[in-house]
Amino acid sequence: MIDREAPADRREELLDELVELFLAEGFLRFSVEDLARRLNCSKTTLYQVAPSKEQVILTVVRAAFRRSTDAVEAAVAATTDPVGRIAAYLDAISAELAPAGPQYYADLDTFVPAREIYRQNTRLAARRLQDLVQEAAPRSHVRPEFTGNVAALVMAAIQRGEMEAATGLDDATCFHELALLITSGIQGRTDRPSPERTPA
Repeated sequence: MIDREAPADRREELLDELVELFLAEGFLRFSVEDLARRLNCSKTTLYQVAPSKEQVILTVVRAAFRRSTDAVEAAVAATTDPVGRIAAYLDAISAELAPAGPQYYADLDTFVPAREIYRQNTRLAARRLQDLVQEAAPRSHVRPEFTGNVAALVMAAIQRGEMEAATGLDDATCFHELALLITSGIQGRTDRPSPERTPA
């Protein structure tokens, strides 16, 4: 067991291990003693991550989203085609969410502060997606403001668990399907005129 103060690199190592553990098994059922045992460290060392169990949870959840965001943006940066950037963005989100098991999502939904972190990240992701749709819009016949807002609604529904309840698909799969839907719409062509408004 490690009882001395953990240096910065040890804290990052603990964060990595905690992120992996939380994604695989959730977090609410673990006591601080359980977490220290699983990470083969003392409670004193674990408290170098944060000073309480609740703060440990929030620190780890934030770290998981921050690292996922970095990976997603790296995937977008590596893609130059505007439509491809949309697919890269949503597929990267799907890949980042794939390791998360059902207990992790259940715990996120139960623990209100963690749920709010998920909601905030979903809102930021939706705004980022709207920007990407806007960039790709000149190549398509879709209305970017409509497509972007529909995507935002779907992403919020994914976050709330409504899409999984309705379709049986997990969050990662839902994001992949959303990517297919949006990119297919943008790449498709339609010569149908916009419907005329009927005078009142």
